[in-house]
Amino acid sequence: MFLTPRLHERRLPRRLVQLSTGLVLYGVSVALLVRGGLGLEPWGVFQQGLSELSGLSMGVVSIVVGAAVLLLWIPLRQRPGLGTVCNVFVVGVALDATLALLPSTGHLAVRVTLMVTGVVLNGAATGLYIAARFGPGPRDGLMTGLHQVTGGSVRLVRTGIEVLVVVTGFALGGTVGVGTVVYALSIGPLAQWFLRLFAVPATAAPRPAAAADGAILPP
Repeated sequence: MFLTPRLHERRLPRRLVQLSTGLVLYGVSVALLVRGGLGLEPWGVFQQGLSELSGLSMGVVSIVVGAAVLLLWIPLRQRPGLGTVCNVFVVGVALDATLALLPSTGHLAVRVTLMVTGVVLNGAATGLYIAARFGPGPRDGLMTGLHQVTGGSVRLVRTGIEVLVVVTGFALGGTVGVGTVVYALSIGPLAQWFLRLFAVPATAAPRPAAAADGAILPP
């Protein structure tokens, strides 16, 4: 999807707001899953495990992991965008800030509510920042880069990466549970719906978040 220079400039403020809002909400959504304690999304499991091992906060670990993954883009010949770089830092800061403000709870009803809210909010955040079209997140770019290099389907590459990070994170002490399963089953449809909802209109034939379709959802 291409925008004319004038249209591109006029919609830049909206895109920047979408990007920043989406990245902040992504960090918030992960924090909700952490406080729910019923299972995290795959990279969250990995980052929580590393946090337990290193003693660093999850937000700091998220930033370190994001930067490390971004370095893997170099041999894969992926090009980062503004959104890619912002993703590394903003998500981690928002994650730590939310964890600092949101106390843990032992009430099951509250934990389930946090889990469901976290999953839905994660889908909304994904739709917001991907539809802004400032470049994929580091982990999304890793998936698409490996897809291009190996020739494997996006579905297969994504599944392989996420199984690896979940198993590794669980071995390190990350939380795997019903929330992990709920996330895995629902994030695809949620992200697809929110991508269409937040797509920035263009003069070309509509194809919401064209660069993101393969990065987030199976072809």
